[in-house]
Amino acid sequence: MAGAGEQVALDPAGEEDGAAPSNLAVHCARLLASAARAVADTIVPPMCVACHVPLTAHDCLCAACWGEIAFIRAPICDRLGIPLTFDTGGQQVSAAALADPPAYDRARVVAIFSGPMQKLIHGFKYSDRHDGRRLFGRWLATAGADLLGDADVIVPVPLNRWRLLERRYNQAAILANQVARLTGKRSAPLTLARIRATPSQVGLTTAERQKNVAGAFKVPDARRNEVAGKRIVLVDDVITTGATLNAAARALKAAGAARVDVLALAIVTHTVL
Repeated sequence: MAGAGEQVALDPAGEEDGAAPSNLAVHCARLLASAARAVADTIVPPMCVACHVPLTAHDCLCAACWGEIAFIRAPICDRLGIPLTFDTGGQQVSAAALADPPAYDRARVVAIFSGPMQKLIHGFKYSDRHDGRRLFGRWLATAGADLLGDADVIVPVPLNRWRLLERRYNQAAILANQVARLTGKRSAPLTLARIRATPSQVGLTTAERQKNVAGAFKVPDARRNEVAGKRIVLVDDVITTGATLNAAARALKAAGAARVDVLALAIVTHTVL
């Protein structure tokens, strides 16, 4: 603020130096942004990220595709994130979780791995289709709200270096970054390392998957202070048997993590427990 006898420097619009822009400047900026969006929409029209029918907004699904996605809603198993038949009130744990408790503490999942969700994830994971990433981020932030509320850091499940070179991107890291952007939490893609290249899990039994990823993950010594005592949300695209996430959670807990929760786009299950 100018003192007594001092002059106040004005910008060309008549505002004090450092002051907020005038209403006219804000209005002009909004008009320019609106025009830019209109031009962009003309070049790349908004469409359903699953079936590509025209829509009025980007990063959305059409009503038909939305209706075909089996979103997971309460009641759910607090440990596995799978849907349950009955709501008894409060936290519930499924028979599957009691019989074979996971290495992680809790899981939250957006939907069942079927229909348009399966198509979306396959395109994202194998065909370099990233146009759904913002939608995925919103879904994950909503499904994992209770996990993310007091989380310290978001950690994506890493790929081994050769798989990363082949694919050129880690889909779990993209998802983690989207969630971090929406929630203000820190994404730490280098906190967990995949120290052993493992064959594809596709087609393997549960026992084979567990053996395949046993000891495949480690927290590098230089990153252990990022894990010790921290509440971590581990992000991946699909939970199949949970073998990969269990192995990753064990590595994080071995490095001193206080809690490891899991957040995923989809889960492979045909059973409501």
